[in-house]
Amino acid sequence: MDFKKTRVLGLAAALTTVTIWAVFLLGTRFAVQGNFTVEEIVLMRLLPGALIMSPFMCRLGVWPRGQSIPRAAMLMVGASAVFPFVVSKGLSYAPASDGGALAPGMLPFWTALAAYALAGEIPGQRRWYGLTMILAGAFVVSLWQIFAGAHDGAWRGHLMFLAGSGLWGIYSVIFRQSGLSSLHALVIGLFWGTLLFVPLLLASGKVSFESANLQDIAVMIIFQSFVIGILAMFLFGYAVRIIGAAEAAAFGALTPIFALLGGAYFLAETITTFKVLGVALVAGGVFLASGVTRNSDHLSSQE
Repeated sequence: MDFKKTRVLGLAAALTTVTIWAVFLLGTRFAVQGNFTVEEIVLMRLLPGALIMSPFMCRLGVWPRGQSIPRAAMLMVGASAVFPFVVSKGLSYAPASDGGALAPGMLPFWTALAAYALAGEIPGQRRWYGLTMILAGAFVVSLWQIFAGAHDGAWRGHLMFLAGSGLWGIYSVIFRQSGLSSLHALVIGLFWGTLLFVPLLLASGKVSFESANLQDIAVMIIFQSFVIGILAMFLFGYAVRIIGAAEAAAFGALTPIFALLGGAYFLAETITTFKVLGVALVAGGVFLASGVTRNSDHLSSQE
């Protein structure tokens, strides 16, 4: 009974996380098209969150002990700074509906590759089918725009979405193997992301907030730092610890759908038949890759 309750909490955490991811894509796309630069957005994600979480940094420590240098580097800045910067930059080139399919939507694919490379995990047949569908859907979403010329320069955003998703997949596997708690991983990322990236952001010359008023800045700080930077990171870490990296990533099936619908409704993005087909392939592939049906059968046999 305790196992079932814990698993339900893990599933709820994963569901909430992917919903926040969709809101992140929509909100960030809206922001970079309006009053904020990408550098300003990442700064507002890191600095306020680090200040709020500083007591936990002092208590838990900020060094990922027992990790090799590459693994430590990924835990320190991968999810806190590099991933959000790359994806946010991609949203300055391509629509949020594309980002939903190519960033969180591709996450199970990259996570499976990372799990194989770092842990020797080999996906089962059903997961292979799902991963193939995800890859096919990503090609449909991306290639139709390149051939049709629907969005000038969107391919740059697509490459950034794929790169950010790949980094997140590697991070999720390393985090699972690290033995860190969700809270500890969060404060490590915030500390080092802020320490190393905030000076670079300020030195870029693209942080002035000249196009935004105080209300816009306050709303964006709450959204980027507290909701996305802290709450989503904590919930994702918790979900990975409870239900595993691959299954937590598989809940990204909902994010492409939410981003597609939200992009059409809130941002007036053009939704074509090819894009709907690509998103459907990604979402269906994520569901197969999740192992949900396998786990359901396993749990039923235990009752």
